[in-house]
Amino acid sequence: MKLCIIGQGGHSKVVEDIALSLDEYTIAARLDDKFKCVEEKDGVLYGPIILAKELSLNDKSMKFVLAVGNNEARKKISGELSLPLERYAVLAHPTAVVSMSAKIGNGTVIMPNCIVNAAATVGNHAILNTGSVIEHDTILGDYTHVSPNAALTGGVGVGEGTQIGVGATVIPGIQIGDWCMVGAGATVINPVNNFETVAGTPAKPITKVRV
Repeated sequence: MKLCIIGQGGHSKVVEDIALSLDEYTIAARLDDKFKCVEEKDGVLYGPIILAKELSLNDKSMKFVLAVGNNEARKKISGELSLPLERYAVLAHPTAVVSMSAKIGNGTVIMPNCIVNAAATVGNHAILNTGSVIEHDTILGDYTHVSPNAALTGGVGVGEGTQIGVGATVIPGIQIGDWCMVGAGATVINPVNNFETVAGTPAKPITKVRV
């Protein structure tokens, strides 16, 4: 199946590597966040240029992935595209371990050596980064990002748009609200309210990211 990668930053390079490691997809187009083609010259991406005539956003034989690391940007772009969820691919690197009982949302990217264990639920357009662990019965909302080597232990809940920092740990059963930020290396042992940033061991609130 044809795949269109939207995004031209560093994150898109990783997403492209995952897509190339899979037999299921052939990369048909690379678009920037304005949905214009980008082309590669000597390893550098240039754009925008005119979308090739043979490609169309309405081509139902082509799936899409939002290769943009910023959670708010992914939500904004998905709203602008207004594509049905089934038009988005799920990309999981061959070294990732995903339980057969886990539920993975459309547009989610699962990076190398990630583990998603039994009965976990991952929302749409999420990023499960390199070496992250999503333990049993954990629930992740849409547009979330679990950074490299972060661990969400059993029964954790993470709201929409929240980012879990590099190497952070969330103990079993903890609930984290919408659009939160968990700092790198934090150990979360208490619930986190919507829009809060927490950091440290144990993690404590340091600010609200929005009102």
